[in-house]
Amino acid sequence: MGPVTAGVLQLLALIGALAVVHAPLGNHMARVYSSPEHLRVEKWIYKGIGADPDTEMRWTAYLRGVLAFSFAGVLFLYLLQRVQGVLPGSLGFDSVEPAQAFNTAASFVANTNWQSYYGEQTMGHVVQTAGLAVQNFVSAAVGMAVAVALVRGFARARTGELGNFWADLVRGVTRVLVPLAILGALVLVACGVIQNFSGIHEVGQFTGGSQQWNGGAVASQEAIKELGTNGGGYFNANSAHPFENPTPFTNLFEIFLILLIPVSLTRTFGVMVGSVRQGYAILATMATIWVGFVALMMWTEFAHQGLAPQVAGAAMEGKELRFGVGGSSIFAVTTTLTSTGAVDSFHSSYTGFGGGITMLGMMLGEIAPGGVGSGLYGMLIMAIIAVFIAGLMVGRTPEYLGKKIGPREIKLAAVYILITPALVLVFTSLSMALPTPPNSMLNPGAHGFSEVLYAFTSAANNNGSAFAGLNANTDWFNTTTGLAMLLGRFLPMVFVLALAGSLAGQQPVPATAGTLRTEKPMFTGLLVGAILIIVGLTYFPVLALGPLAEGLA
Repeated sequence: MGPVTAGVLQLLALIGALAVVHAPLGNHMARVYSSPEHLRVEKWIYKGIGADPDTEMRWTAYLRGVLAFSFAGVLFLYLLQRVQGVLPGSLGFDSVEPAQAFNTAASFVANTNWQSYYGEQTMGHVVQTAGLAVQNFVSAAVGMAVAVALVRGFARARTGELGNFWADLVRGVTRVLVPLAILGALVLVACGVIQNFSGIHEVGQFTGGSQQWNGGAVASQEAIKELGTNGGGYFNANSAHPFENPTPFTNLFEIFLILLIPVSLTRTFGVMVGSVRQGYAILATMATIWVGFVALMMWTEFAHQGLAPQVAGAAMEGKELRFGVGGSSIFAVTTTLTSTGAVDSFHSSYTGFGGGITMLGMMLGEIAPGGVGSGLYGMLIMAIIAVFIAGLMVGRTPEYLGKKIGPREIKLAAVYILITPALVLVFTSLSMALPTPPNSMLNPGAHGFSEVLYAFTSAANNNGSAFAGLNANTDWFNTTTGLAMLLGRFLPMVFVLALAGSLAGQQPVPATAGTLRTEKPMFTGLLVGAILIIVGLTYFPVLALGPLAEGLA
């Protein structure tokens, strides 16, 4: 079997597995967020945090809950790292320096998991499990809660209430993420991923010295790392490390975990708004972009341009032989079209156009299918923009799911889509204009510029993957990427929840002969086109300075 055929078969197997679980899991999540009942363990949690889960919240109260919980998470994780040196199970590692501790705390709370450190040389068992792994659960649950609040905005009428943040947060953890993560961890352990709390030990003798590794609760963290579209690896090599991702099967299984909840949430959306066909339209849009990007990535990485790729049969630099170009391409596209950031190969070593595809995936807003929760609400914002464009073409007030898209709604949607590009472009410009930050670039020219552009694209879009080559462990990059992660995560949520509140307060309007049928293939095509045009107009000039210039050279 040739490598191209193997890659296509992996893609088909992945699509088949997702098709099987899409409806059952989506229906389950719809029941989770609609049920009036509380589990016993959930009641204990509510009592412990002093929350009343039955109190409905307007969007401002919901937002206060999101921000307060997330701020507490940043503070706790920062302090945990700062006292690591005196904690048991620290493996002898010192406390984390302030700038890096802030960056890491912001990263994991923002569901970014950008890592400017070597995991196996910096974080002990307590910080990894009680700090980072816990945030992998709750940061994902926050994204799901905000997405569900927006869906309720479409589903409800003549009310400003969007549900209860604390109930949505706890239910997302206890009824969705924890059960799925347990199953995922069991599969990974059975397939060879390590799960222990061993200390540092030497692994054999090598010419010039020996190699040291420490163990850890890797399988459990790996499962929620992928399932919650987090991406932070236990080891610096991330999912290219054999302790995290030992076989081609685990590689495909981890991709499946990344896509599982974002894909299934489209079904949840359809069920909650009373039209599963609307969910299928959103899913079709996501699938079209994802499959198109995978095909482009495989084409550019199998293209044999250059002497070394011709000898190897493909662009094999930076890729694991056990995964090949096909598995690596699917993983790279999936991790950058979601807000995951896990890597099983190194994107800096991809061809110029291949590296550009990974960047473009993040620049789309990571909406195909996107991060857990954030992908759905990002795509729904784009759907609002698309119906607005359609309304302009026919001279009619745009409507989506029975709600009028007036000046307030379109302003909120427009500001949402401008936040991330502003963060990416401003921080990249500052880093290239100031005298010190360019010293962190390993490579000159277009590739070096791509390293910086990728870093801020990854941070502001809450992805977390790195282009490699850039020394990001400096005060400048730790601080600026930390700010980009926090602003890129929570500023958009402000406008999403404000939009949800505005939609929930409306009286639905009946569909007429002139209403745009947003469940039809024509709308899917319009939505795909709107996404690509908006992102292209925004980012083409800066892409031309980096990956496009490198690819054409």
